[in-house]
Amino acid sequence: RSYSSPETEGQLLNSFIQYFGDSLGRKIKRMPLIEETVLPGDSLLTLPVVIIGNGPSGICLSYLLSGYRPYLSPEAIHPNPILHTKLEEARHLSIVDQDLEYLSEGLEGRSSNPVAVLFDTLLHPDADFGYDYPPVLHWKLEQHNYIPHIVLGKGPPGGAWHSMEGSMLTISFGDWMELPGLTFKEWATSKRRNIKSDRVMPEEIACYYKHYVKVMGLQKNFRDNVYITSVSRLYRGEDDEDTSQLNEDISAQHLDMEDGQKSLIKRNWEVRGYQRATDGSRVPFCLFAENVALATGTFDSPGRLQVEGEDFPFVLHSISDFGAAISKGKLRGKADPVLIVGAGLTAADAVLCAYNNNIPVIHVFRRRVTDTSLIFKQLPKKLYPEYHKVYHMMCTQSHTVDSNLHSAYTSFPEHNVLSFKPEMKCVLQSASGLKKILKFSVALVLIGSHPNLFFLKDQGRSIGHHSNQPITCKGNPIEIDPYTYECTKEANLFALGPLVGDNFVRFLKGGALGIARCLAIRRQKKHELIEGGDGGGDGVP
Repeated sequence: RSYSSPETEGQLLNSFIQYFGDSLGRKIKRMPLIEETVLPGDSLLTLPVVIIGNGPSGICLSYLLSGYRPYLSPEAIHPNPILHTKLEEARHLSIVDQDLEYLSEGLEGRSSNPVAVLFDTLLHPDADFGYDYPPVLHWKLEQHNYIPHIVLGKGPPGGAWHSMEGSMLTISFGDWMELPGLTFKEWATSKRRNIKSDRVMPEEIACYYKHYVKVMGLQKNFRDNVYITSVSRLYRGEDDEDTSQLNEDISAQHLDMEDGQKSLIKRNWEVRGYQRATDGSRVPFCLFAENVALATGTFDSPGRLQVEGEDFPFVLHSISDFGAAISKGKLRGKADPVLIVGAGLTAADAVLCAYNNNIPVIHVFRRRVTDTSLIFKQLPKKLYPEYHKVYHMMCTQSHTVDSNLHSAYTSFPEHNVLSFKPEMKCVLQSASGLKKILKFSVALVLIGSHPNLFFLKDQGRSIGHHSNQPITCKGNPIEIDPYTYECTKEANLFALGPLVGDNFVRFLKGGALGIARCLAIRRQKKHELIEGGDGGGDGVP
């Protein structure tokens, strides 16, 4: 779509957002986005940004794209003198308008992404050293920096936090879970919530995120109950003025043709899916976007052992299913223990859940209890006593310490599950190759979760650090530019949060900062081109 001036562009885009925000709410409730029957060739306005995922990653990105800008507070002094000197050099500029590579140089933190470390130290200075310094930033809403966008999510704003087990405390402090501009304590006070601990329940965090979208005025950009089925790149002929387009399944060789043959260039993204109506029906839609940001998190697809019998109904893969079984009394009076597989915090939560309900546990995991990479080794005992209680049992109540099973809990370190049997038995194998058969009442496999990027071509395998392998937050995150968060292997596709290895909320905010800066720069360059008399193009930055 060509624009004659920046104002025309703004008017069109604003009217489009207005269409999303107002018309649909009152008049067209059964047509929440755009009719699927609309063809790509029809004259449609393309959105600058579509964000897939409405958890904290998507919310924070929407906050920055809505025009909120962070500035160094007048009275602030950052405890890092080198960083503070750099911040003073451009105090009049927002952080979004500064050189993020320059600012983040030399900083160290618990994220491999430099902008994530930078933004975290601005919001929580020296937090890893136990200090509770206030942020050195203050926020301004600058309407002229608004970039039209839409955030699509399966449930209410907050993403997977709405479906997490409600009886467990979060691993992070409440302050570390908060988003820019509204502290968690301010929200808790306003809602008259009695927060007794620095660590809080997931349901409190979910309510905070949902309230955050409302109080920050971001609702017009959010659409709930939306399920994405396809995100594909469109192509067109380089000299084509007609609107015939091809989808991304075209082979790469067609993009680089011999002399004399017409070449194809990448166009915008096509996003397809459906919105679930209140009566359960599905209303399909199709959107076009210049840029797509992936903020889906990693809770979509539980990790599997890929062993025989794992699909039996008594083998569960989520702690919420386990909690439901307990609440329904399905495990009451069972003589056999529950089998829990995994050595992470979710598995530890399951152990605590069973222990607190007087259900005996068999705990199986592959690592040694002395393995330094175990998450328990990274948690201070005073702050996380319940997890260290589990770790203590893992070490002291092993089957190797006593040949008999302990009444309440028995651990099996350095063991793998070979198979599940229909008579509710499990075959284990030790590191030495010795096999054991154990009886259980229900099995719970909690070995992590993986993102479900089925809506991308080849499930996104081509955009990871290791091509043609599934995307995982630890072993194979999406490969990005460290300062813009744009996929290195796919232009105009961005990713943030767990998809790029930032599993903690305090670090995923850096992804929103990097993307917002990148898009702001490109938007400015586009306006400069238009003001310079070059009004051509199809809206692709």
